[in-house]
Amino acid sequence: MASGGKRRKNTQQAPPKHKSTLKDSITTSTPPSIHTFIKKHIFFIPLIIMMLLIVAFFLLSISSNTFRAIESHSTIKQNYVIEVVNEFPHDPGAFTQGLLYGGNDTLYESTGLYHQSSVRRVDIRSGEILAFHKMDSTYFGEGLTLFNDRLYQVTWLKKIGFIYDRNDFSKFQRFTHQMEDGWGLATDGKFLFGTDGSSTLYHIDPLNMKVLQKQVVTYNGHEVHNLNELEYINDEVWANVLQVSYPTDCIARISPKDGVVREWILLHSLRKGLLAAGRNNFDVLNGIAWDREKNRIFVTGKLWPKLYEIKLHPVRKQLHVNIKDICMPGRFQF
Repeated sequence: MASGGKRRKNTQQAPPKHKSTLKDSITTSTPPSIHTFIKKHIFFIPLIIMMLLIVAFFLLSISSNTFRAIESHSTIKQNYVIEVVNEFPHDPGAFTQGLLYGGNDTLYESTGLYHQSSVRRVDIRSGEILAFHKMDSTYFGEGLTLFNDRLYQVTWLKKIGFIYDRNDFSKFQRFTHQMEDGWGLATDGKFLFGTDGSSTLYHIDPLNMKVLQKQVVTYNGHEVHNLNELEYINDEVWANVLQVSYPTDCIARISPKDGVVREWILLHSLRKGLLAAGRNNFDVLNGIAWDREKNRIFVTGKLWPKLYEIKLHPVRKQLHVNIKDICMPGRFQF
């Protein structure tokens, strides 16, 4: 208080009433009610501690599982755009449904459309058709893959496929499969992978065409529908995604272990280039081929006049569009 105040501090101390003891100090420092509670419930304390430990362990387990779930949904580290390394001529009348590298700068190609479906071997550099097998007019050719020097092909809207000798297309045998429809085929050299236009990736035994496993393909927890043409590249299944109302021009890179799309490849620049060159009568991007020895990737599309050799580059700038909006259309029903 400032000087001039009316009250002063009393410096005289009142005499002690009695001599304090250690027992009195302990008794007065702990309220009697707490002492009584501890004495009455002392046998329950270990049980309470155990229950608290169990609750803590349970919460820790939930947190750990939640973290793992978040981590699994965050596996997509990078998306890619492309650089065109080479452009080659491609038959603009080829409704490409299956594409794969055949060695010595050649491709095997399956084409669709009724009365026009075929299997062919094509020279990459010139676009020349080196061998040709025209399918029966009642079949609509779809996905194609090469397993043990034999070409496996599926057909649209029928659970029927064909096996060809890669050197002589006229020698073939027919098979049936267990997919809902025949869209895409690829192989890792041991098994076949197949799609039927849904979000399902099939694992198939090539000896009897029986389905060994089915996976729902997802991206950040959402199903990826309309899976189409396939290629197996460096332990991943690459898939074109079909959309009729607007082109997606995206390739999904799928882990065959869990069906999760790890990354996306954005190929919208190819369509822009064709349109800028005055090309209008072409359909969707469809067709992926991989030259394992030289690590070359080729892509084309249905009725596309060009075959492209591409390289991938990580997206450096932040995308101003949602991947789900441009690469994941709703399921299309034919």
